[in-house]
Amino acid sequence: LTFEDCYTLLTGIEACMNSRPITPISSNPSDLAVLTPSHFLIGDSLIQPVEANLLQTPVNHLSRWQHLQQVRQHFWKRWSREYLHQLQTRTKWIYDYKNMKIGTMVLLIDDLPPLKWSLGRVVAVHPGEDGVVRVVSVQTSRGILKRAVRKLCELPVNEDLPENC
Repeated sequence: LTFEDCYTLLTGIEACMNSRPITPISSNPSDLAVLTPSHFLIGDSLIQPVEANLLQTPVNHLSRWQHLQQVRQHFWKRWSREYLHQLQTRTKWIYDYKNMKIGTMVLLIDDLPPLKWSLGRVVAVHPGEDGVVRVVSVQTSRGILKRAVRKLCELPVNEDLPENC
């Protein structure tokens, strides 16, 4: 890769990292807008046209630009998966589990293209016989979905939990 290629690639990776949701902008249940690091940098959220998935394409079949896009897509796939995994709190057996509440803004764990995040608000909780909420109904831009709590990440990220949980 040339210097310009590396610069282009790192700019794309920077955009991926600056697109992550931090916290909801309002507490209005119908508002799914979130604050991102890009709001502090450019005053708005980052957008990008959806490009073809190049992850399975052999490198020798790609142009230089497509190769850069493939590397960025690899980064996005790995980083978004690890980032969402890190956001999910692991409190089992160590700390009391806090049930998800109605009105909570959540990230849905989905396989999406770079700079896209699936957001929603909890509109109903479905506790089990033991009183623990394991399934919730989430209002998204596509409608109401029923999802397991383990497939959601609560926003804002709870900073109260210790590092080792």
